[in-house]
Amino acid sequence: MEKPDNQTLLTAQSRFTKTLQQFARNRTRRNIMKKPITYLMSMLLVVLPILSSSVFAADREKDQDRLKNSGTVLKEILDVPDDIPQDLLDKADCVVVFPSVLKAAFIVGGSYGRGAMSCRRGENFRGSWGAPTMMALEGGSFGFQIGGEATDFVLLVMNERGASGILSSKVKLGADASVAAGPVGRTASAETDATLRADILSYSRARGAFAGVALEGSTIRPDNGANKQIYGREVPAKQIVLSGEVAAPVSAQRLISTLDSRTPRHKS
Repeated sequence: MEKPDNQTLLTAQSRFTKTLQQFARNRTRRNIMKKPITYLMSMLLVVLPILSSSVFAADREKDQDRLKNSGTVLKEILDVPDDIPQDLLDKADCVVVFPSVLKAAFIVGGSYGRGAMSCRRGENFRGSWGAPTMMALEGGSFGFQIGGEATDFVLLVMNERGASGILSSKVKLGADASVAAGPVGRTASAETDATLRADILSYSRARGAFAGVALEGSTIRPDNGANKQIYGREVPAKQIVLSGEVAAPVSAQRLISTLDSRTPRHKS
């Protein structure tokens, strides 16, 4: 067997060296590429929880502001004696407020008004006003009746059937629960056929004008997502409103204090 000459050995050694160098360069490139990817993944692991927390905090603040606005709107409306008749307010089991609802929100699909609902606690709704549940009002034909300015809605829930339906699931007004435009005026009679039969009486305020408004075809339901933001956990709307076990948040103070001062006792 012939021994390889020096030239052959040098050639083989050169090829081997080049192979090692190429391998080293390839490995370096892979490491260089891996470093940015590893860095980006590390940054994402740090940033994503912060972003999620920021979004959650922003949503919670928005829902708290909406709850505060509900109290402000209700107080402003009840401060005017000629708006909602006192005898009807005293007979209501629950009150729902939707502040600053825009017409455009109902023309563009998927949007809706949001607000809050509080009910009298205790058996047969004879107690003081309880912690509110957040609510969603989804558009019906009334969306085209209101102007471009923000419109406030106030709904009086007049009986247990109406209250239980709303607190349990989505209710279509005019079908699942009867609704009528509420009478206005300090001496307006509540003894009309519409008000006697209706589960819900509805009112609106836009550009300073206050009136009863028909809401047939719209739907109302608990806003469970907003409730989770407000109370920090998932709690059924009925439990929030009726159990007496859920403490009202600070943002609901004006809403509840207004109801307690203006209609402290239920009158049949």
